[in-house]
Amino acid sequence: MARKGRAAILPNNIILLQNLVKRDPASYKEEFLQQYSHYESLRDIFMLNGMAQSAAGDKSHGSDGSGNVVDTNSVSVNGNASVAELMELIGFISQVCSCFPEHTANFTNELRQLLLEHHQTLPFELKEKILTSLTMLRNKGVISAEQLIQTLFPLLIAYSLQGNSLGLNSHARELRTLIYNNLVTLLKNANLGSRNQKLNKSTQAICFNLLEQPDAQGLWAARLTRELWRRGIWDDSRTIEIMTQAALHSDTKIALAGVMFFLDADREREETFEDKSDDEEGGSVNIDALKHRLEINKKTGKRAKKLKNAISTVRKRGLKGQANQNFLNFSAIHLLRDPQGFTERLFQTHLGGGNSKRNSRFDLGQRIAIMQLVSRLIGTHKLTVLGIYSYFHKYLTPKQTDVTKVMAAAAQACHDLVPPDTLQALVRRVADEFVSDGVANEVAAAGLNTIREICARAPLAIEEPLLQDLVEYKGSKAKGVSMAAKSLLGVYREVAPEMLKRKDRGKAAALDVQERKRKGGDATKTGAPRFGEDRTSTQGIAGLELLAQWKRDNEAEGEEQDEADEWEEASDASGSDVDGDWVNVDSDEETPDKDTDMDREESAETQEEEKQDPAQAFLELAGSRILTPADFAKLKELRETEDVARLMGGAARAARGEEIVDADRLVGPVKYKQTREERLAKVLEGREGREKFGSRKGKIEGQHSTTNREKQRKKNFVMMIHKRSVSGKQKMSMRDRQKVLRAHITKQKKRGY
Repeated sequence: MARKGRAAILPNNIILLQNLVKRDPASYKEEFLQQYSHYESLRDIFMLNGMAQSAAGDKSHGSDGSGNVVDTNSVSVNGNASVAELMELIGFISQVCSCFPEHTANFTNELRQLLLEHHQTLPFELKEKILTSLTMLRNKGVISAEQLIQTLFPLLIAYSLQGNSLGLNSHARELRTLIYNNLVTLLKNANLGSRNQKLNKSTQAICFNLLEQPDAQGLWAARLTRELWRRGIWDDSRTIEIMTQAALHSDTKIALAGVMFFLDADREREETFEDKSDDEEGGSVNIDALKHRLEINKKTGKRAKKLKNAISTVRKRGLKGQANQNFLNFSAIHLLRDPQGFTERLFQTHLGGGNSKRNSRFDLGQRIAIMQLVSRLIGTHKLTVLGIYSYFHKYLTPKQTDVTKVMAAAAQACHDLVPPDTLQALVRRVADEFVSDGVANEVAAAGLNTIREICARAPLAIEEPLLQDLVEYKGSKAKGVSMAAKSLLGVYREVAPEMLKRKDRGKAAALDVQERKRKGGDATKTGAPRFGEDRTSTQGIAGLELLAQWKRDNEAEGEEQDEADEWEEASDASGSDVDGDWVNVDSDEETPDKDTDMDREESAETQEEEKQDPAQAFLELAGSRILTPADFAKLKELRETEDVARLMGGAARAARGEEIVDADRLVGPVKYKQTREERLAKVLEGREGREKFGSRKGKIEGQHSTTNREKQRKKNFVMMIHKRSVSGKQKMSMRDRQKVLRAHITKQKKRGY
């Protein structure tokens, strides 16, 4: 009886029927078939009415020229009730279709066909329900990922190209967002654990095909590729080829999407994985040793803040080098198959070639972004694209908008394999336009800093007379100009002190020049830079000389300790066996001189050994022994310590080939008169975390300090009896006491008491 009563209400309660079918499919097969036949009837009616409404819409509303209906979102099946009923049946069958696979074999294909062929006439709620149901069927394994992707991509392209022609109520933006999120989630879930290379290659093939179209269909392919790269799902060379093709596309939006991928995608990816690694240990930097080494000088808040920022910077860089099992941590620029060809095509397509119509597609900000990408490619791979340097000339004027970004790009494009004549013309242009007595201090500082960045990458980029003239700005009264000139001076003290005047070389550089001239004997061995010579290349493992130096220091300390212990044991043993006192023996007068000379030679040799280059360190360690995991851990710690010391202002300098030039730092320190609000905000910022040093007066109820007058009243009379003001009152006459008392009364009246 209960079974009959329940069967009576099942056709009206889909949720209850869904629960019962999942529990016992065989018992409720008839009810399911009844609902499925009802779904087929509604679907057929809806398709017939939809095609009729579509034909009527073509006659009444017209089309957009390509056969697409302009206003077709108002179609429904016998009102909103029929649409709601169809949506409910689609959701019910999607939930239980795995229980009856033989009866629902064509269900997924019917949904796909309905969505692809009639997406213009379907209401928004029904399209959203079908997309959700297809995603659910994919999670249940009823439909494959390839089939779902082949369904989503055409819809995404259709609503991207026809979004403006589908009417105001088409919900094209919401549908694009829903489809895009489903694609990202699908590819992320398919690559969990192990990579689904078949699915990735098929999806990448779709992206390649979209980018081959002349219209804007490839925009979503570029966006999807960038998002998957940021998440670490796609990290192979095929991904970079997709974005390479996007950067060279004729459409402006697609080209800018590809350019910004190479400029910002690595930073976004680093930030994504940095957020996931917040709870993990940030690095193996020996903080105690750094504090001990770097705070020997006067301890100030500025140095403490600088140390904190340096450690955080090194730890962020360390996250780049951490091996992750989910993705290969390679930069997008390093995965290019043909950097030289890509850079030349990028420059000729978007910047060069004399095609004004082609260049007019991009505004100034977009052209600067393309310049930055070309410059970064040239600096990273040491490419040769000579046209870019003459292209910079027309933008290198102080009145140019965002000229610091152009200057940063020009410095980024320089390296030691570019012909010196080309770079000397660029440096001369910067010096003539920016560095003179008639320009503002910020302009001169920016010009000097740009020249310093160029010369740090290519020392032969400046002529000797011009260098000596620019160094003279170190005596400028403007702090920014003086700092920029001194930084340029410091660069050439390290790489080529021979190009400086003798008074500007410094003590260490001057002695080094004299020593090299004494040993070399000719001008070719004086250490001056030569064209084509790679002065920053290292052999083998980076930073291996630090590990070699650390091992030598530890071995020397261990040997000294062992010798001291042996000496103590030998002295104790000899003292126990030999009787008598010590006998003073006069030594030869010439012996100490010979010993001191030998000691000096040994100390000089030791100092030369300490200045070991990376090649010798590689031969010493890697060529004679096998490095253990403990050695690599110590090497990582020493490299991080060296990086922090360099950021704190140490003498060590990193290779500048791949360092990104910051446009904001080219101007140098700029001082301007602050408003009262800015000064107050600066003061309040300095008070953060210093509550224990502040006054507690008035902050604690019932506790406050007393005045000096109250303290005097509470003092013992014996302590105050010899005070002049107290002893003088005893000798005061009656008349004087009356005057004092009258003055006190008058004073109290004036105060209002």
